[in-house]
Amino acid sequence: MTKPTTKYTAMKFILGRKLNMTQIFDKDGVVHPATIISVTPIVVTQVKNKETDGYASVQVGEGVRKASRLSKAVKGHTKELGNFAKIQEFTTVEGDSSMKVGDKMDITQFAAGDTVEVSAISKGKGFQGVVKRHGFGGGPRSHGQKHSEREPGSIGGGLRNKVPKMMRMAGRMGGDRITVKNLKVVHVDATANELYISGAVPGTRGTLVEIVTKG
Repeated sequence: MTKPTTKYTAMKFILGRKLNMTQIFDKDGVVHPATIISVTPIVVTQVKNKETDGYASVQVGEGVRKASRLSKAVKGHTKELGNFAKIQEFTTVEGDSSMKVGDKMDITQFAAGDTVEVSAISKGKGFQGVVKRHGFGGGPRSHGQKHSEREPGSIGGGLRNKVPKMMRMAGRMGGDRITVKNLKVVHVDATANELYISGAVPGTRGTLVEIVTKG
């Protein structure tokens, strides 16, 4: 259970799992790339307010996890609401939330044309060099160069006697929290509990995705 990761007030929000990409044709026959998000109803596990908790938010539970894999603290917190795979909070407007513990939320709150922001953990790519990680051009292919095609080049120079902070170098890439703004909901399939969102969404198949409308 963590504090809200959103830095703004969420008007509408849902949690889902990324499936795959497809394409959607609009009424004019124009094709749009889209990502399919599988959304199961989420359950409100706690409603926080500024007086008692210092901030206003709604805490929700998503998915199912074995009871043996949950701590006693989490079991005591959710009680008869269920054993959730993920518990997440979303900031709300103080005094503007009519939700109560036990309420369920699904994708019917969204409609085609809604502008949303999507946050997820990006794919982990392991240890990568500067060409892939930072887009460096590499060394020249001529003048006797043999093995410097993807080398970073000098990291010092001048009167410096140490490597400056924030120097772009090789290292771990991916596995970061990425937020993509101004995406559109292109289709809502209430029967299959699937949201179709324009463009690409961070993460691999099965990644937990936060979908919110910015308030």
